[in-house]
Amino acid sequence: MDTNNVIIIGSGPAGVSAALYTARAGIKTVIIGKADGGALAKAKEIENYYGFPAPISGPDLLRDGITQAQRIGVEVIDQEVVSIEEAESGFVVHTAENDGFAGKVVVLATGASRAKPKWPGIDTFDGMGISYCAVCDGFFFRGKDVAVAGSGPYALHEAQVLLPIAGSVTLCTDGKPLSADFPPEIKIADQPVACLEGGSALSRIRFKDGTALQLSCLFVAIGTAGSSELANKIGADIRGSDIAADGDMCTNIPGLLAAGDCTGGLKQIAKAVYEGAAAGMKAIRIIREGQQR
Repeated sequence: MDTNNVIIIGSGPAGVSAALYTARAGIKTVIIGKADGGALAKAKEIENYYGFPAPISGPDLLRDGITQAQRIGVEVIDQEVVSIEEAESGFVVHTAENDGFAGKVVVLATGASRAKPKWPGIDTFDGMGISYCAVCDGFFFRGKDVAVAGSGPYALHEAQVLLPIAGSVTLCTDGKPLSADFPPEIKIADQPVACLEGGSALSRIRFKDGTALQLSCLFVAIGTAGSSELANKIGADIRGSDIAADGDMCTNIPGLLAAGDCTGGLKQIAKAVYEGAAAGMKAIRIIREGQQR
């Protein structure tokens, strides 16, 4: 069985930031996670992150971060984590391809999973009228008619971000009941969706009753899940769909830290980088001082 002092689950900004701190402190560090990039991999241009005079794409930012970590000795393993269990000296992280990786500290940094509806056309227009972040991409659709797919608090948040920017905002519930209070400025389309249509980019949602909604962009905001499931399996406290963590990014499980989108709040790169740094520094203290909190 592999032995590592720190195991970081997730190779996005939070996970890589944590790894940069632990590796530079001389602590053996491994990042484990599927290299799908999550929501950031779908960002065509990022203009609101410090230090880049020109826009950078999400895939490029992810690649550069991983390269930076590997340059200082971080091992990056492209495997899907299926469970975490406590062990006598820390934790064992199981993947679909490996019996287990042992570590004294585990940092959960897998982001918040963006559930994707199984509508015909959604993959076709991914990045061409389909977005997963209103704060990131809303500016590009100012004055345009947009829609938000979802029916709960996350969809409400995205819609509220878009209201002062877009020409109109329509909530597309796909027939699901509302689980949040939406203001009257947000139109509600509660018909089940048949498919997404357009040419080189998305231009309309076709409903099963034959009607259609013309739009320039669809922002997908169907709940959050994924990272909280791993935390749940080991008994970490969950608040809604977010992992509960303190200011040092500690969960209620000694030695298990969490950082980034999976802890809730502002889903932005800057916040993920900060929390990753805080988790990395706490991991260093745990290992050096032999403490768990």
